[in-house]
Amino acid sequence: MGKHRKANAFVEFERVQKSYDGKTLVVKDLNLSIGRGEFLTMLGPSGSGKTTCLMMLAGFETATHGEILLDGMPINNIPPYKRGIGMVFQNYALFPHMTIAENLAFPLEVRKMGKSEREEKVKRALDMVQMGQFGGRRPAQLSGGQQQRIALARALVFEPELVLMDEPLGALDKQLREHMQFEITNLAHQLGITTVYVTHDQTEALTMSDRVAVFNDGRIQQLAPPASLYEEPENSFVAQFIGENNTLEGVVKELSGEKALVELDDGELIDCKPVNVTSVGQRTRVSIRPERVEANPDRLHPDAHTLKAEVLEFIYMGDVFRTRLRVAGRDDFIMKSRNAPDQVRLKPGEHIKIGWMPSDCRALDAL
Repeated sequence: MGKHRKANAFVEFERVQKSYDGKTLVVKDLNLSIGRGEFLTMLGPSGSGKTTCLMMLAGFETATHGEILLDGMPINNIPPYKRGIGMVFQNYALFPHMTIAENLAFPLEVRKMGKSEREEKVKRALDMVQMGQFGGRRPAQLSGGQQQRIALARALVFEPELVLMDEPLGALDKQLREHMQFEITNLAHQLGITTVYVTHDQTEALTMSDRVAVFNDGRIQQLAPPASLYEEPENSFVAQFIGENNTLEGVVKELSGEKALVELDDGELIDCKPVNVTSVGQRTRVSIRPERVEANPDRLHPDAHTLKAEVLEFIYMGDVFRTRLRVAGRDDFIMKSRNAPDQVRLKPGEHIKIGWMPSDCRALDAL
């Protein structure tokens, strides 16, 4: 373990690799420290390695190489039931032949807990998820949302220090899912539980987490708090995977400190913030968030670069206007503006000027 151990790390992955066939690595040299009480989300597309990491932490998979530590102790050889970890899956996994109270008492019986203590803990866990009256029912008598609450209560009933959740809200409808996101985050913080949450839903990751680890191709592409991840993506994959993003292709013409001059493929020149471009002549993919694009000349900063744009489509979305533009030869450039009293509704066919602050425009790797 040595000197490089993080003082407050509760969960640690040290140079962890995983291969199922001895050839292909689904997790590649993963290093990750999770603080006690932290809510960390592993986010990424299917096959990116996020669920495999969760399963190794739970003990259902074994690391091919490297060490996983829980509170400073290596756990590679400890069976799942001895790790004291709460688990919540998408499919609820409740025992259909048991009542809700019996489902919740099960993890306590396994831990040889006495009857009165069991009943007290079951009641507390049910109240925690606002399901106090449902102890006598069977899972089949509950809705999907209620079953998911019970699955959550069962993971919390034995008061674990670590809870793992794998796409737990995937089967719920949008409104219920948003409500549960809020509840789970609140509970985790209230109880001081360390939570590792796996999802492919970016909004879920951004709204629930203290930090998000974005996975792709078996590696963490970026690990950061939600705001940094969205506003300061470190590479093209993260920029495109998190939220909506405009990209323009070009070549780096000049580099000086915090500024890169990029010539777009149609010959236009723009100033950008160089993020992972290092030399003049390098191909780059420039990234700009739709809500940072401005068409109102009064709102444009004097330093903003302006580009010509043609309005292709105007979409009214209630709180937001979404305008699709042709910019620098591309037809998929999006501008989002708040539905403010002075906001102009643009019409298809109009030719306008748009601009943004150079700091909002990031010169990233050309994928």
